[in-house]
Amino acid sequence: MTEVVDRIIRLPSVLKATGLSRSTLYRKINQGTFPKQIAISERCIGWRESAVNAWLSNPARYGRSRKS
Repeated sequence: MTEVVDRIIRLPSVLKATGLSRSTLYRKINQGTFPKQIAISERCIGWRESAVNAWLSNPARYGRSRKS
């Protein structure tokens, strides 16, 4: 049985996968319509690949089900 690893991906990979600009990405994070980044170290951030994939599967609905 193989264990699924949830990788941490960095900003360039997120921008390439989503097609968003950096400013649009951060605006969506502030609006709650894109997954928040996580701290890897003091000056390094990333996103859980599973969270980005969840957004990619349905970007228009992301965040709506989380706000109740």
